[in-house]
Amino acid sequence: MSDLSGGPLADDYRLVVFDLDGVIYLIDRPIPGAVEAVGRLRAEGREIAYATNNASRRSSEVAEMLNGMGVSARPEEVLTSAAAAAQLLGERFPAGSAVLVVGADALRAEVRAVGLNPVGRADDAPVAVVQGGGSQVGWTDLAEATIAVRSGATWIATNTDRTLPSGRGPLPGNGSLVAAVATALGRDPDLVVGKPEPALFTTASRRAGSGRALVVGDRLDTDIEGACRAGLDSLLVLTGVSDVAELLSSGPERRPTYVAFDLAGLFDPAAVVRVTPGADGSVPPGGGWSVSAGGDGWELVGSGTALDALAVLCAAAWSTAVVPAFRAGSPAATQALAELGLTV
Repeated sequence: MSDLSGGPLADDYRLVVFDLDGVIYLIDRPIPGAVEAVGRLRAEGREIAYATNNASRRSSEVAEMLNGMGVSARPEEVLTSAAAAAQLLGERFPAGSAVLVVGADALRAEVRAVGLNPVGRADDAPVAVVQGGGSQVGWTDLAEATIAVRSGATWIATNTDRTLPSGRGPLPGNGSLVAAVATALGRDPDLVVGKPEPALFTTASRRAGSGRALVVGDRLDTDIEGACRAGLDSLLVLTGVSDVAELLSSGPERRPTYVAFDLAGLFDPAAVVRVTPGADGSVPPGGGWSVSAGGDGWELVGSGTALDALAVLCAAAWSTAVVPAFRAGSPAATQALAELGLTV
């Protein structure tokens, strides 16, 4: 069940804000259904935006890459943590100030575009260090950043994503590199610009005008928490990093409004479920499922779709301080738990 209206979820929103990696594409290939989903939203006249923590490409480069995949995008629709970080630096420091950049060429270009001077060594006396992800970032880059921050430079991270999704499983993200510098310094960055900070989403949501905006993401710790901080509804799709087990153990600040296996949930009411109470306080019905508590775990019984079962499981898990272990009480429950990727 998508919402109280029972119609397509997308019909309730003027703007859809997509995360990219894990939602629209995986590394360099579109996720099945992404091209069609974006095309359908455009055909219906809805606004689209893309918000990404990836600081390795400029907005124009991201739009070009998406179009090359068949996903319609314009540069002005793409909001990156690199551009947001550079804008913030440009507002804080005089033109021409040296900024030590740890990251890809795109981040250097964004810093240069706001009138600052990107440098690579602490000996260049940078007023700030901006740290973004990049496959070529090495120990020397992290060491220079550590020296510069210890000497008094302001330290800004484009994002603190611990991992990046890949076809071979999660790989180290910028958050892992930031953690290395934080360990050396014994402190955290002065500011983190990207998700879960709400800035990218609040900026994007202005495109909705007087309408509503929906954030679509694959990570609870960035996309969904960022949407919650921005006061926006969110849809978690299970095509990227976060899975059902993580969802069940999430705190209130990381709970999505809706969950779907993929972007089909935007259009098919049977392919999405609401997992948090509606505006009127109504609780998701959960189809024909129920959960009963027992001494050796909580038992899922009944029948229906796996997503309806998920709504019931979320309600049960979020009602207690310790996430219970769930077991199947029927063949239908065994199948539903398996579809959700839970051990049965």
